[in-house]
Amino acid sequence: MQTFELLLALMLGAALLSMFASSMAVPYPTLLALGGVALAFIPGLPELGLPPDLILALFVAPVLLDAAHDMSLRDLKRSWKPVMSLVVMAVGLTTLAVAVVTRFFLPDMPWAAAIALGALLAPPDAVAALAVMRQVNPPHRIRTVVEGESLFNDASSLLIYRLAVGTIATGGLSFREVAPAFLLVAIGSVIVGWLLAKLTSGLIRRVADAPTATILQFVTTFGVWLLAERLHLSEVVTVVTFGITASRSSTLSMPANVRVSSFATWTTVTFVLNVLAFTLVGLQLSPILPMLKAGQHPDWLAFAFAILSLVIVVRLAWVLLYGVFYRDDQSMPGAMTRTESMKAALVVGWSGMRGIVTLAAALALPQDFPFREFILLTALVARDTGSSGFDLEATSRLAWDEP
Repeated sequence: MQTFELLLALMLGAALLSMFASSMAVPYPTLLALGGVALAFIPGLPELGLPPDLILALFVAPVLLDAAHDMSLRDLKRSWKPVMSLVVMAVGLTTLAVAVVTRFFLPDMPWAAAIALGALLAPPDAVAALAVMRQVNPPHRIRTVVEGESLFNDASSLLIYRLAVGTIATGGLSFREVAPAFLLVAIGSVIVGWLLAKLTSGLIRRVADAPTATILQFVTTFGVWLLAERLHLSEVVTVVTFGITASRSSTLSMPANVRVSSFATWTTVTFVLNVLAFTLVGLQLSPILPMLKAGQHPDWLAFAFAILSLVIVVRLAWVLLYGVFYRDDQSMPGAMTRTESMKAALVVGWSGMRGIVTLAAALALPQDFPFREFILLTALVARDTGSSGFDLEATSRLAWDEP
């Protein structure tokens, strides 16, 4: 009963924070992050623990499918060059830079654990960024890049994350051993995701009852994730492929009442998952804060902020470097002058807020994972203070010459 009462209080508090965020024109995840930090200072709260495998399935699968359904494949094809530059290079550079600097700060941390930290910090949260950018109405191509990057960055970063966590669990893996299996898993995940979408889309399309259709959507989402896990495929790649394929074949043919109800339900579920993610991180930080106060790890907080700064600098540096050559990139619709391309690069570079995927990946680490407490602390710091919504809005207005 105490846990149930706590959940009710959290939902009420989250709803009030969301209302306050709306009135202040601030993305609600920013205030949820502050709320998660506040929970860590409240003594006597009950523990809310979930198995690591369940955390990724519960938090990541619905978010990925929701993002995949919202993604326009036609726009994505036009924007594939800037999106892939972020998916491959930005994720790779961020992961490598964070791993190297973390090892400099904490020499005892295994390389695999440092890479896992870099990988979970790499994917940005498009939900918070787009919530701010809607207020300044940037060009459609910029929103396409941010949305597409968020979708596929989750896939690429979580693949690296899974590999790093597996290396810790098995005691070591060589690239020569992993590369063929990694490629086979990626290809198999795409094929299975495509086949499952074709098999299930026809069924959901025929359902005219909105509640039944919505339940089927959630069941198939988690079912795809669990089936991929049982087949030892990449759950993330499978769900992303499933979502993109299913959105093209079923969404437009759904009755209007089903589409409206489904959209409202998925929006609510995403909000609830954000609340639970920040709550779990806040509660798991409770035993860490006394250690920091007692001076056991006096430098951890400073290290976390330094790593956050590094993540922001690496992303901005890569996006601005790409922006130098962006004017001649014909993959985007509409001609862009060099000034316009640099403005677009600045806004995309500053849209690197970390979100629920970062928190879920940190929470999903096994309890005995090396330096798990430091990784949790860094994940919350990155989500709480990285690229604030106020700064993104100011940057966007400046870029589009708005008052």
